[in-house]
Amino acid sequence: MSQGLDIERCDLNIQINRNNHHTDQFSDPHNLIVRRGQTFSITLHLKPGSEEFNLGETTFSLIVETGTVSYFGFLDTDWSAMAYADPSNAVSVIINSSPNAPVGLYSLTLDQDGQKTRLGQFILLFNAWCEKDAVYMDGEERGEYVLKDYGLIYRGSPTQIKGLPWNFAQYEPEVLDICLKILGEKPRFALDTDQDYSKGDPIYVARLLSAVINSNDDRGVVVGEWYNFDGGVHPGTWTGSGEILHKWAESGPVRYGQCWVFAAISCTVFRALGIPCRVVTNFGSAHDSDASLVIENIYDEDGKRISDDSVWNFHVWVECWMMRPDLEEGFNGWQVSDPTPQETSEGIYCCGPVSQKAVKEGELTTKYDAAFVFAEVNADYLDCILMSDGRLVKKGGSTKLIGKHISTKAVGVDERKDITHEYKYPEGSEEERRVFEKAKHHNKLEKSGEEPGLHLKVSDMTLGSDFVVNALLTNNCMDVRNCVFQFSAKAVCYNGKKGEECCFTSDKVELSPGEEKHYSLKVEYNKYGPVITADRLIKLSAVVIDKTTVDISTAERTIILDEPDIEIKVRKCLPLLGDIQVNNPVTAELTLLNPLPEPLQDCSFTAVGKTDLIVEFTPTSAGSKVLLISFDSDKLKNIKLHIDIDVKE
Repeated sequence: MSQGLDIERCDLNIQINRNNHHTDQFSDPHNLIVRRGQTFSITLHLKPGSEEFNLGETTFSLIVETGTVSYFGFLDTDWSAMAYADPSNAVSVIINSSPNAPVGLYSLTLDQDGQKTRLGQFILLFNAWCEKDAVYMDGEERGEYVLKDYGLIYRGSPTQIKGLPWNFAQYEPEVLDICLKILGEKPRFALDTDQDYSKGDPIYVARLLSAVINSNDDRGVVVGEWYNFDGGVHPGTWTGSGEILHKWAESGPVRYGQCWVFAAISCTVFRALGIPCRVVTNFGSAHDSDASLVIENIYDEDGKRISDDSVWNFHVWVECWMMRPDLEEGFNGWQVSDPTPQETSEGIYCCGPVSQKAVKEGELTTKYDAAFVFAEVNADYLDCILMSDGRLVKKGGSTKLIGKHISTKAVGVDERKDITHEYKYPEGSEEERRVFEKAKHHNKLEKSGEEPGLHLKVSDMTLGSDFVVNALLTNNCMDVRNCVFQFSAKAVCYNGKKGEECCFTSDKVELSPGEEKHYSLKVEYNKYGPVITADRLIKLSAVVIDKTTVDISTAERTIILDEPDIEIKVRKCLPLLGDIQVNNPVTAELTLLNPLPEPLQDCSFTAVGKTDLIVEFTPTSAGSKVLLISFDSDKLKNIKLHIDIDVKE
């Protein structure tokens, strides 16, 4: 006759298990957090005087359950368990979860012939350390792409790239619970799926996150806005994911976000759930709404642009690492996932996951949204003139303007890594020609290395100063040309949408063969200051049109006005010897020199959620930490800086 266990209490061995599963950094040390496909142990302490555990005589079953998914006794599943007697009247149980199990919150119950004893609960995550898990990643990159809780998000222009520090905050209190709550959302494309089982599939999780991080179709996390920020927070104000996620959990969609905010939140959730993830920035990112792979830049006969600019100065998305058994061989690895709501996919605003390798190889029918992502990094740019009789005359263009300096943070260091080669072959190479031949039903523009006879020269400029931009116009033809020349500067948002004009000049010019002509445009602060956005971007455009031959030459350059530096001095509050230490107060003295020719109002510094000129904070854990600083005022906004701090025990 079998003997039962008379259990006094169950020890989940939380600290040991979390250390073994790389989950020790999560806050709330009372929660057991483990990764799937890897063993963890629990200890059943028996009541004094109870029968000892005897292998082969004492029988019991374990039930693990999440949502509607139950594993009873681990029969016919990839779960397994082993028990053995432990000293001091206890039983040790080693549990090995399935590498394919749904992730989420589980309950654990002991069943002895129908008599059930609740043992506790645990959170199960994806496991990049398990070779049988679909998100397995080998090497030190796991430390960056799963465990790192801060990073750099690159913004700016191809010639002026700057890293924005961001606190992903996946270890902060309640953030993991919020991420699991997001995982419980069900977008329209998943209405007919068994969501509890789908939570074990990283492909499904990636598609779900690209849909529910934005709020366009559902109660998503962030509301996108690019123009009017009344009733919310300007996207450039955010420095981390924690505050946004808490706001969403408390009161629903958070106002407002733009591409880097959507991507950063997505990265937080991916890393919290255990899926390797990195944030990627594409400079000169095409928004191809008609799937033609061509961005048409249309002017009228007088050189005035009459088409919407559909090339983003930069665009940010994420890549997540996983196997793709649903695709042909060779498409495992990094998958592009874009939560910024641009175009619909299967009827809702989401994008991906699509294999990065499929994008590079021009496999445009690959799930999901390969053609859209391909256009973002490799569309052609075509200049056109709309004639007065309604004809659209195509005149030249470029194959080199789209998809430049695709960037992500390097592993282990705060440096930029250029991964353009991972998205496309070098322009003009045989491989690149092969890829475009594969997509030829979309695109007929010939590749050309010729440069137009119009060049812009721009020097570094600081916000608040006046500056001069020079244009050089050259007649490369063998006959005289009579042209209309236009030169302008406009405030612009990072997504390429132009705002108000800062300055403009035009001229009718006659050029002999080989003749050059110089033009200068003075851009004054009293003109651009009132209209420039928080992105601090000005777009310079020069256009030359020969109405006789219907030829056009264009040159454009987006400049980022240099922001002032924030000076930070960190010192200990207490007269202690040695380094900055855990639980000892530290102050940061913050200084910023106003570069504008007018006073700033409503100035504030923000650091670790506090605002002052002298910020005091107390490190609560040891290791390499990052202090994020943000300055804001009425005329100078979203100035950010970060410094590394090494905290000792």
